[in-house]
Amino acid sequence: MKPVDSTAEILIWKHFNKSVDEKWSFWAVDMMMAGFDTEHIVELAGISKPYNQFELGALTDRVFNELRIDFSDQQSLVIKYTTFLAKEVLMGRRDLLNSLRSLNQLFNKTEFDQIIQDFYLLYFAKEDLISSEIQWYWEGANRDNIDTICMEQFEKWLEKYGEE
Repeated sequence: MKPVDSTAEILIWKHFNKSVDEKWSFWAVDMMMAGFDTEHIVELAGISKPYNQFELGALTDRVFNELRIDFSDQQSLVIKYTTFLAKEVLMGRRDLLNSLRSLNQLFNKTEFDQIIQDFYLLYFAKEDLISSEIQWYWEGANRDNIDTICMEQFEKWLEKYGEE
């Protein structure tokens, strides 16, 4: 069995200690539906507010231990998460600007991991073009072509990393 695609997002959150919330529960339900019916996945699927982050941190540790999923290799997690977002955006399931924003935040959290620098630059180019005719981040990008450039960059990413 293969974990659901959104596992890449959950793992990057876990790696950077993002607070556990209902999104984690939704992921656990998806994992159960994919056949991962373990004691701790069931427990995570049933969490509700108020969230005790100390207890949930320990629970998510147990979930990943029982699934034998490692979240310590930051480079691998960055590649998997970016690949996940690229697929989601290209299939129209995720907003382009919000996905670029997430990659911008990841770029900062990883202390400027060069592998995703293009998405960092595209985020600021797109942001600038929302309120201005000019941006200084991506050569040749303007309001008419910024979305196409972003989509092409996601496609190039998948060509390079899509199978990892």
